[in-house]
Amino acid sequence: MNWDDARIFLALQREGTLRRAARVAGVDQATIGRRIATLEHTLGATLFLRSSTGYTLTPTGESVLRAAERMEQFAHDLVRQAQGTDGRLEGEVKVATTDSLAMEFVIPAIAALHVQHPAVRVRLSVSTQMANLARREADIAIRNVKPENPDLVARQLARWPVGLYASEQYLELRGAPSEGEGLQGHDLVYYQPYLEGSRAPTIVGEPAQAGCIVATANSSLMLRAMIADGIGIGELPVPMAERGGLVRLWPARERTGGFPVWLVTHQDLRHTARVRAFIDAVAKQFDPPSQ
Repeated sequence: MNWDDARIFLALQREGTLRRAARVAGVDQATIGRRIATLEHTLGATLFLRSSTGYTLTPTGESVLRAAERMEQFAHDLVRQAQGTDGRLEGEVKVATTDSLAMEFVIPAIAALHVQHPAVRVRLSVSTQMANLARREADIAIRNVKPENPDLVARQLARWPVGLYASEQYLELRGAPSEGEGLQGHDLVYYQPYLEGSRAPTIVGEPAQAGCIVATANSSLMLRAMIADGIGIGELPVPMAERGGLVRLWPARERTGGFPVWLVTHQDLRHTARVRAFIDAVAKQFDPPSQ
C-alpha cells in the first residue's frame, strides 16, 4: 500500500460514504470506489462491508487501518518538519475556530495580515468541532479548551469574565431579575454545553430552575443574537456582549472559570514564517486597548 492508497482508505473509513470521502479526498465518488476495489484486489482481502447506510471495516480492514494511520502520521510529520523551516512569507495557513471568535477577532486579523503580507493566504474553517492538528486539519486552532497533547503548543490569548446580559427591549417589557429568586418569571437563553453535565443549570452562580429556558445554542454569536432580539436573558463573555451593545445585569457576579481563549499550533510549525505572522496578527486583536 502506498500513501495515496492509504489516504483514500482513511477518507472512506472516517467518512463512511463514497460521497463524503470524495469531498474530503478531493476526488470524485467513482475514483474512491475504483481505488478501494483495486486496493482490495491487490491485497487479496475485503476491507469494507458495503450496506445501504455506508461502508464499515471488516476485521481485515481494522488491521489495515492501524498501518494506514501510521503511514498518515509519518506523512504529516514529514510535512510539518519541512514547513517548520520555511522562512517564506507566502503560501497557505489553515485556521480553525468558532464563528464568534472568527467574526470578532480572526477576520480582523486576516485583514491586517493581508496588508502586511499579501502573499499569505488564510483558509478559515469555522466549526464547534475540534480540528485535529496532528492530522493537519488545521495549522492553527483558536478555541476555549487547552489541549493535552504534548506535541501541541498552546498560548492563552485571553480569559474573559462571563456575565449576565439582556437587551433594552427585554428589560422594558419584563424588567430585571432579582438576585436570590432563581430567575423566576424570566425567559432564559442558554449556552448548550453548559446544560450537558449532570448539575442543575445555573447562570452566573444563580440556580436557574425557576426560569424558563426558551432556546439554547452552541455558539456565543448565536446566543448574543438571541439576547439582542429580546428572546431572553443569558450569559456571555463580557467583551462579546459589550460589542453587541447589551445591558449587563448583576455586574458583580460572573460564571466560575470564565471563558478562556487558547491559540494552538503544532510544535513543528510554530516557527514557520507564515504561521508565525498569522499568530502575531491575531494576538494583536486580543491585546487590551491602550488607555
